Amino acid sequence: MRPPKPTSRSHNVSLWRYLKLFRKDLLSAQPQRLYRAWMAEFRTPFFRSYLINQPELVDTVLRQRPDDFPKSGRISEGLRPLLGESVFLTNGETWKRQRRIIDPAFEGGRLKDTFPAMLQAAQACVARLRRQSGNVVECEEITSHAAADVIFRTLFSVPIQHEVAAQVFEKFRAYQRQQPLLNLAAFVPVPRWMPRLHARNTRRNAREIRALISQMTTERAKQIAAGQAPDDLATKIMSTPDPETGRCFDTNEMVDQVAIFFLAGHETSASALAWTLYLMALYPEWQERLFSEAAVLDDPSFGSLPKLKLSRDVFREALRLYPPVPMMVREASCPEQFRDREVAKSSQIIISPWHLHRHERLWDRPDDFDPTRWDTENGKTCQRKAYIPFSAGPRVCTGTGFAMVEGPLLLSMLLRNFRFELVEGRTPVPVAHLTVRSKDGIWLRLVER
Repeated sequence: MRPPKPTSRSHNVSLWRYLKLFRKDLLSAQPQRLYRAWMAEFRTPFFRSYLINQPELVDTVLRQRPDDFPKSGRISEGLRPLLGESVFLTNGETWKRQRRIIDPAFEGGRLKDTFPAMLQAAQACVARLRRQSGNVVECEEITSHAAADVIFRTLFSVPIQHEVAAQVFEKFRAYQRQQPLLNLAAFVPVPRWMPRLHARNTRRNAREIRALISQMTTERAKQIAAGQAPDDLATKIMSTPDPETGRCFDTNEMVDQVAIFFLAGHETSASALAWTLYLMALYPEWQERLFSEAAVLDDPSFGSLPKLKLSRDVFREALRLYPPVPMMVREASCPEQFRDREVAKSSQIIISPWHLHRHERLWDRPDDFDPTRWDTENGKTCQRKAYIPFSAGPRVCTGTGFAMVEGPLLLSMLLRNFRFELVEGRTPVPVAHLTVRSKDGIWLRLVER
């Protein structure tokens, strides 16, 4: 049995039909041929875009010449109300300055400092689930709650039960359900001065989320000034000056950054972990192997993490099959030539981890779940050239190391205490909203061990 995959459209459609399919689901709107193509051109009356799967082209855009392919302003249209000028959306000198301030907080040594907070969030998740043993549960809700708890504990040293944290979490859930990864403005270029047509609820939720985050960052700024702030990620980022200008983030800038930390750290981790739990129910022999390995957490210390090799391999394979961010959009800042095609300035360059990770000319058995592939020559080669769940190059997600500690830890803690079983008639269907989620949730039976 193969993991579920959305059915691709098999024939060409008109632009308006494509836009209708796109709004319904980004993944199933794409043609089947993209799983074999090195490059595909999309023509519309408004612009041209190019999806690239050839590893050499992906490498050029993300690693070799990233300044020539900045993030497309089109992708930011749907996210601007919430994320403002966050590091996820900016380009050029603004982005470089933001990364110079943010990156030190996520360096290797800091992961050890954040581990106790991650462990506490995992333990709290296990305690909550004990009350639901024997029930059919919706896993995306469980993993969203756990991932949000990790973010609040590591960023602001408060559990998700904290009054403001709980409000932010609930409003983010509403925002996630309402807001697609791309809206129509991503397709139709409009002048900057024209008003953006965001849904009223989306705008209201974004305003309320930002107000709550502002409340937390303002309070933290006061604690830093008084020398009473906890040594967590928020304190580290807010008190780190840009080594070139000597300036720190002000409160408004910090609100933008916290919004993307929460969105990226909570949404992506929740998506990846929920799909991993489903895969464990689909392949119970792997679930039992991870249960046995999780015995190393009898010693719940940072030093035990390297022993969770199977858990890391399984989580890595889940990220391959269900990359949380299915597509990235860059823009050509000058005329280019890709595969003997002229690519005009301002063309949209689409890099799709969803298609790259399942490319039939790169991966052995691309649609199969096989955590052992990472020890094969094909798996090692593809991991270097065709595996980008966190992007790559200078714009690689600053929280990559964080996620690769959090994911295997939460997975092992859950499988150490519970067994997850399939529910008949509840096969999840992947769709792309802000991240790759299931159309109607991921429902599994929870059995305490």
